[in-house]
Amino acid sequence: MKKHFEMMAAYNHWANSLLYAAAAELSEEEYGRDVGAFFKSMKGTLNHILVADRIWMKRFTGKGNAPARLDAVLYEAFPALRQAREAEDQRIIEWVASLDRTTLEGRFTYMTVVNPRMVSQRLAPALTHFFNHQTHHRGQAHMILSVLGKEPPSLDIIYFHRTPEGQAYS
Repeated sequence: MKKHFEMMAAYNHWANSLLYAAAAELSEEEYGRDVGAFFKSMKGTLNHILVADRIWMKRFTGKGNAPARLDAVLYEAFPALRQAREAEDQRIIEWVASLDRTTLEGRFTYMTVVNPRMVSQRLAPALTHFFNHQTHHRGQAHMILSVLGKEPPSLDIIYFHRTPEGQAYS
């Protein structure tokens, strides 16, 4: 189970690197343009992924800042958001590497953001959600690139497995 989550953390970093490289090619206007996505623009979508990751990492680790709103814009400027994303991906990789079987099979308790209430659940299913959530919103960012007339990167996990980094998990 741990190897699976280590793979997902590595895949997350790889996919984010490709997505951010594509987003770096957008003009400032394109980056902020409301194209009708759930979080409106590339800026809103990429910020949301980081917001959600920080919320979950605060829940998982008890450390870091957790935004109070799912639509918070933590970084207006793309370069600062990219730097924060890279740091968060490294934090995720290191934390997942530190987990042991007992922790993965254990439970944790946290407060939800929307309709605040306490929830207690097993860590492993929550981690599955954590990585699935990132993939879901990267798909929306992929669509935003398409709407803007850009060539989105191939983010399927099978392509990750064909890279030298991903082959370690194949």
